[in-house]
Amino acid sequence: MLKTVEQVKNTLNPALSIHGIVLTMYDSRNNLANQVVADVRQFMGRKVYDTVIPRNVRISEAPSYGKPVLVYDLKCVGSESYLRLATEIIQREKELKAG
Repeated sequence: MLKTVEQVKNTLNPALSIHGIVLTMYDSRNNLANQVVADVRQFMGRKVYDTVIPRNVRISEAPSYGKPVLVYDLKCVGSESYLRLATEIIQREKELKAG
């Protein structure tokens, strides 16, 4: 991913930057997933959002019904995670503008 961003930055958009990284399809029962989260957080630091989007059947089903997960099932764990992420992104953007 970082190589791709660097290539785009060098060839098409010198102003391109990563504001944040979202960890998705997370399964806390999987040791590898836990290790990946730890490694990404260690390597990328504050760029990684605190909110992690879990694997969730409702998220997977929503596109089959032509709906975003927030419309398909607002109360599922996936929707709740995306709402937390949205709040976190908004807060981070406010901090970037203030600082």
